[in-house]
Amino acid sequence: MTIKPLRRAFFACLVFGPMIAGAKAAECDGAITADEALKAENSRYAAQTTNDFDAMQRLYGDDLVYVHSSAITDSKASYIERQRSGLHYRVMKPSDVKVRVFGCLAIITGRGDYEVTQDGKDSSPHLLFTAVWAKRGPDVQFVSWESTSIPKP
Repeated sequence: MTIKPLRRAFFACLVFGPMIAGAKAAECDGAITADEALKAENSRYAAQTTNDFDAMQRLYGDDLVYVHSSAITDSKASYIERQRSGLHYRVMKPSDVKVRVFGCLAIITGRGDYEVTQDGKDSSPHLLFTAVWAKRGPDVQFVSWESTSIPKP
């Protein structure tokens, strides 16, 4: 075995390693407050109910993981595309909301009543949810969502 293949692999790691590392989730910095997180969450609801795609682009982190109550998982790009393609939130009404802050992260939990149209069909899911917001410089970004359906009595 010659040294050339090992040398090439070493240089490939030097060149491509930082690019690959840059693909991981963005770090957060600074301290987030509960008020910042709630304000951002309410801005997200407003953007989604009015199809404000520019606001969604700003509010959603590039590393967003959005797990629907159906277990379908979206990224930032696929979630915005899903909304452009006909998923429309008509009403987003949270309740029993609690915010926990851990340095640069805020975790919001609660219940929500939603009115949604998808593929021309209306639904009114009642959900338990967890939303995660990260402080990134002066901005607050939506980085994770997971919800579970609550059966109606």
